[in-house]
Amino acid sequence: MGINAQTSVPTFTAGEVLTAANMNISARTGIPVFADSTARDAAFGGTGEKTLAEGQFAYLESTNATQYYDGSTWQSVSTTPGLIRIVTSTVSAQSTVTLSNVFSATYHSYLITLSNMSGTDTILKATFGATATGYSYSGREWKYNAASADRFASNTTHIEANVIGTAAGSSSLIYIQNPFLSITTTFQLMMMSNKNDPGAIQQQGFLNNTTSYTDFVFTMTSGTFSGTITAYGLVQS
Repeated sequence: MGINAQTSVPTFTAGEVLTAANMNISARTGIPVFADSTARDAAFGGTGEKTLAEGQFAYLESTNATQYYDGSTWQSVSTTPGLIRIVTSTVSAQSTVTLSNVFSATYHSYLITLSNMSGTDTILKATFGATATGYSYSGREWKYNAASADRFASNTTHIEANVIGTAAGSSSLIYIQNPFLSITTTFQLMMMSNKNDPGAIQQQGFLNNTTSYTDFVFTMTSGTFSGTITAYGLVQS
């Protein structure tokens, strides 16, 4: 937890001594700051704590999001639809990288960006959590110096996130819908690869189950990869 993070939102009773430490909890932070949504939910309604009610604000360190309680659920503060950065991971010569707790009830749609990717000349795979079956997609591959081709996969073990070459510069945009909800997860992907004959790949597909996911995992077929991975949540209103 950061220096401003709280574990409760206290309520004071008549005759209770109000200390400087008590005052500093609210005076120094303004909006209560919590490590994550679990800590936020635990801070209201207990003994000596404020009752959660409509109009309450909170800030979450885990997602860098300011939220307000509308009387029934927590909503993200935003005046217009847009992207909110959840996490950025700078990868250096790793074979596997997990974006932990990137999917939650806060957003239904996400954008994952891969930039300046390089590696040991092989495929970068992506999976939702540890699930390694049930991915299906179709798409198209365009090459500069060779014939283009259709791409199909049914009930395979992963999403093909990029085909990475040894030189830096490969990139991807991965759009994901409903990974946290217990319904079918869908995705659309655009990648620019510098491996062998440079080219572009566009595909769309789904994961055929109704599991709720929080993590997104990247794994090289062999060897290691480097680059920058950023996850965003889409604010709808």
